Amino acid sequence: MTLSNPGLHQQTIVVIGAGSGIGAAVAHQAAARGARVVLAGRDLQALQRQQARLPDSARSIVVDMTDAASLNALFQAVGGFDHLVISAGPAVVAKPLADTDLQDAQRAFEVKFWGVWRAVQAALPYLAAHGSISLTSGLLSRKLVPGQVLKTTLNAALEALGKHLAKELAPRRVNVISPGVTDTEAYAGMTAEARATMFAKTAASLPVGRVGLPGEVAAAFILAMENGFISGSLIDVDGGGLL
Repeated sequence: MTLSNPGLHQQTIVVIGAGSGIGAAVAHQAAARGARVVLAGRDLQALQRQQARLPDSARSIVVDMTDAASLNALFQAVGGFDHLVISAGPAVVAKPLADTDLQDAQRAFEVKFWGVWRAVQAALPYLAAHGSISLTSGLLSRKLVPGQVLKTTLNAALEALGKHLAKELAPRRVNVISPGVTDTEAYAGMTAEARATMFAKTAASLPVGRVGLPGEVAAAFILAMENGFISGSLIDVDGGGLL
């Protein structure tokens, strides 16, 4: 049995979280494969900066992951499409459970867990029957580090959701990409010195000897979209961080 694989050429991809980092890298790699890319996120200027480097078919749409009406408006504006990528997530400060404010934890879940829930619900009427959904977790879902209780539980919940949806939404495919420490704007709140120190410490602990690059993680999203035999998978791109 032989199946043709058109790749992403002329397919429409919605990337939520496309203004920077991994989401922006996914948008650029997909566009390079001939996809029509919709860049979505909270910051219109950031989206438009990325769009300016993409083909004319690219579009930018502001969306709020915490607002069901905003997500519904996004997918109504897009219409039928082939692949959904969600890389948007909140900044989470490492704290032990005793020092974590419950409202802060709830706000993080509101974006990265319930936001994904809302986004998938809003997308389903428009997502192609053989399309795909790719979500983003992180290695802390399975690497237990004191002070990271919020990231651990948040990412673990998202991974469970992804696996369940792969069964429930079939033949649509659902996968979760799990990055390790990646050099993105997510660390922009740190001083340059603190960021360099953290990256060096992480690099020393990894078999590959360095932190990741956004394009390397984006390549896993491209794989998940292009390979029609990958579903229900958790794809680690962490430099060996779980070893």
